[in-house]
Amino acid sequence: MTSSGERSQHFPAIEKKHGKPMSHWFGQLAKLGDAKYVDQLELLQQQGFSRAHANAVVMHHRGSTTTRRHDSVDELLESLPAEHADLIRRIFAAITKKHPKLELVVAWNQPMLKLGKEYVIGVSASKNHLTIGPWGDEPMTVFAAELADYETNKKTFKVPLDWKVDANLLNRIVRHRLDEIT
Repeated sequence: MTSSGERSQHFPAIEKKHGKPMSHWFGQLAKLGDAKYVDQLELLQQQGFSRAHANAVVMHHRGSTTTRRHDSVDELLESLPAEHADLIRRIFAAITKKHPKLELVVAWNQPMLKLGKEYVIGVSASKNHLTIGPWGDEPMTVFAAELADYETNKKTFKVPLDWKVDANLLNRIVRHRLDEIT
């Protein structure tokens, strides 16, 4: 998806690739009437659309013109349970205290810290934990020993909602990323 989340930003590329105006594709979808999402998607994919482009057109046709759910980090945090929002605030406060040039933004409907155009670290909320997603060149491998007590996967690690923020660990992970991009 595009950085602004506006589905219409895909339209010039779609028109160029497929040689027809968007009105043609919206007309094709209209002919399907009340078809299900998957049927609409399939119609466009049969015409050579990538899944991302087909989704952008179908969702726009259905009235969802943007993927963006929140206009600000504060709005995003207000939408979460207080326990989640508080922990996210403490995580980002620990990082930005040491790295004040990082900007807190909403990307992919999640709070993220970035430097310029480069993402550094993000957090997502689940029912019983937060998932921390460091960006960069294999941070999960580089910090595997320090993350041994956490549930990890290829790109993230989970922390419980009662986590005592490990500012030292977070800042070393962030420093690793900043060394890559600066």
